[in-house]
Amino acid sequence: MPRFRNWFQRHRLLSFFGLSYAISWSSWPVYAVGMMPRMEFLPVGPLAAAVIVIGLAEGRAGYRTWGRRLIRWRVHWAWYAVALLFPALLVLVTGSLNIVFGAAAPGLSQLTWSGLLMVFGVRLINPMDGPLGEEPGFRGYAVPLLQAARTPLLSATLLGVAVAFWHLPLIIFGGLSIIGLPITFVITFLYVWLFNRTGGSVLLTLLFHNSQGTFTMGSYGFTGSDLTRAEVIYLAVVTAAVLGTVLLDRPAWRTAPREATDVGPLPVRSGRSVPGPPAP
Repeated sequence: MPRFRNWFQRHRLLSFFGLSYAISWSSWPVYAVGMMPRMEFLPVGPLAAAVIVIGLAEGRAGYRTWGRRLIRWRVHWAWYAVALLFPALLVLVTGSLNIVFGAAAPGLSQLTWSGLLMVFGVRLINPMDGPLGEEPGFRGYAVPLLQAARTPLLSATLLGVAVAFWHLPLIIFGGLSIIGLPITFVITFLYVWLFNRTGGSVLLTLLFHNSQGTFTMGSYGFTGSDLTRAEVIYLAVVTAAVLGTVLLDRPAWRTAPREATDVGPLPVRSGRSVPGPPAP
């Protein structure tokens, strides 16, 4: 058991991503041999992986550090506006451009505030949905480990690749279009930027993710080639937003705040502790 724990302590990032994939993809082999009627992708993988790895590698101190990031709410009100409204703005710009380019859409008249709020509320507390399933793990645990030894820009790049590939079963089994992979990669930079600018607040990235999934291209009713074009436009719009943060907020991509890199001490068998991660 000590040797097992030591391995997890030395390979926390590898352990986290390995478990995230294994849990989320767990029904894939069962489906492949015909024992399930369809492949069930489990978004709870990153959340469950973080809980397991912290317990094995860091213990109570790790849970306290992680927990503070999960509930960090004391940030400027403007960042709440960014988290809630920026994803909707990206969709509004995309939808408007798509209509300018000739898309036929029923419009947004079918949407209601009560309907949007209900969807937002359910997604916010459902661990089997993307926001709560992903954010505590990908942003709350993996980003601080990545940034402990890397710049935010490099950390976002590595995380973007890992998160995009994590969605691969959704592409294969029709739950996400192929362009969803580059979109996922690019928008990861916005998540990391928001996480760092709010002092490592998972709560704010959770709100951002929830807003992104509540008001979507589907809200416009695009279909067929119009929907395909909308996804391409959305990729371009998100890429422009990321480039805007890189060009206009360069310090944010050079150094992460301590709150977004502090992963807590690692317990050792002697009863003492060693600070930080010597090798994420």
